[in-house]
Amino acid sequence: MNQQEALEKLQQEELDMLVVLRQVCEQIGVPWFLDSGSALGAARHQGFIPWDDDIDVGMLRDDYERFLREAPSVLPGGYSLHTFDNTHGFAGMFAKLYRDGTKFVTQETLDAGCEQGIFIDVFPYDALAIDPKQRRQQIRNVRISQYLSYLYHSGHIVVPHKGLLGKLEKAACRCAHVIVRAVCNRERIRDRFNKSILPKSQQSEDLIIFAWAGMQPLTKEILFPTSAAIFCNRQFPVPGQLEYYLETMYGNWRELPAKEDRRSHLPLRLVFSNGESWLA
Repeated sequence: MNQQEALEKLQQEELDMLVVLRQVCEQIGVPWFLDSGSALGAARHQGFIPWDDDIDVGMLRDDYERFLREAPSVLPGGYSLHTFDNTHGFAGMFAKLYRDGTKFVTQETLDAGCEQGIFIDVFPYDALAIDPKQRRQQIRNVRISQYLSYLYHSGHIVVPHKGLLGKLEKAACRCAHVIVRAVCNRERIRDRFNKSILPKSQQSEDLIIFAWAGMQPLTKEILFPTSAAIFCNRQFPVPGQLEYYLETMYGNWRELPAKEDRRSHLPLRLVFSNGESWLA
């Protein structure tokens, strides 16, 4: 199996999982939508971005919390829901739906001892503070907390640059991992992150995904009520004001990136639900 065949097989597994997630959300009455690159893929390609290797979905915080509570009891056999709280070595401050019996092995999951399956990312949208000073503190806090969590679990972090600068950033991450493991506590990192989830009285109309604290804020009216879009010959919910959402997230989203930036990020090893495997 070559890399392109592995990517296509991975996308098919994820599409099957997305159908299951839709069924579960309909059963428990939780609103959701295709998020980020998956919403972009639906609008621009009517499916996966050809080189993309994951699916992202979004929910409002209250719906997300209900999803975490109720979905495990109605998920069909062969699927499970994973979070920082219930999975060893899980570093993200969001949830993942796994297809049990599969593997999606990265250097980060190896370092963390996290048995990660093929997954869909489930992101909660949280409200930013009304007060500008509190908002800045809130964003700074979740950004630092998520970085600390990734560094606590692994010294191999995806860095923003290439070349010599990228090598220096990777070396710095390996050093930081040792320091963070020595001075930080996993549960305290989570508790610090959660302090930014504010009571209703302090919330503005602006929403972001705290795990992606650098994103531009959106409002509920941009996301809901959702609209529908075709993704791989199936209909799924997307943000209601889809074009405005994509412009906010990506700018000129209709334009394809340069060829050198069209990169898949396949892991070190994949094991599919039929037992087939692929090694990088």
